[in-house]
Amino acid sequence: MTTGLARKALGELIGTAMLVAAVVGSGIAAQRLSPGDVGLLLFEHAADTAAALMAIIRSSGGLWLGETVATFGLLLVVFAVVRSGRTSAAPFAVGAYIGGAYFFTSSTSFANPAVTAARMITDTFAGIAPGSMPAFVAVQLLGAGVAVVAVRTLYPTIAGVAADVVVPHASAGPAGPAPDEEPPGGAYASG
Repeated sequence: MTTGLARKALGELIGTAMLVAAVVGSGIAAQRLSPGDVGLLLFEHAADTAAALMAIIRSSGGLWLGETVATFGLLLVVFAVVRSGRTSAAPFAVGAYIGGAYFFTSSTSFANPAVTAARMITDTFAGIAPGSMPAFVAVQLLGAGVAVVAVRTLYPTIAGVAADVVVPHASAGPAGPAPDEEPPGGAYASG
């Protein structure tokens, strides 16, 4: 066995051992902390496992693939909701997808360069190393590109409703809304 291969195998062994310790340990701790509350137990267990994965994984093909899948899926959900004409369901569909993607992607589903930048500048458990940002953004762009191809293939007439993906703003005039007035399009409208 070559030295490089031996180091990789040892790294995998240690990383797997740390992950198993986090998964098993958090399961035991959650069961002791929240006996009888299966929902809370599952949440505690999943949150700990996700935090352990973030600590163990800094850079790998699986992490980048997870983020590509997260971005692809998010865009597919958005366009599918718009195409179906049920844009009022978009907040629920997007929220459900991101919530689920926290659990089924190794990256915990940033799926957005702005979210990546925000997570880079925090020193909380949700933060990422600043040096990781370029790779995250690159795979998010890759996921977006794959989503564009998939959307155009699955929904050939998507161009007819594509403008509905962006929430339009009514013009508030040069001065904008009064200070106590809600901006056009709602408090959380983006432009």
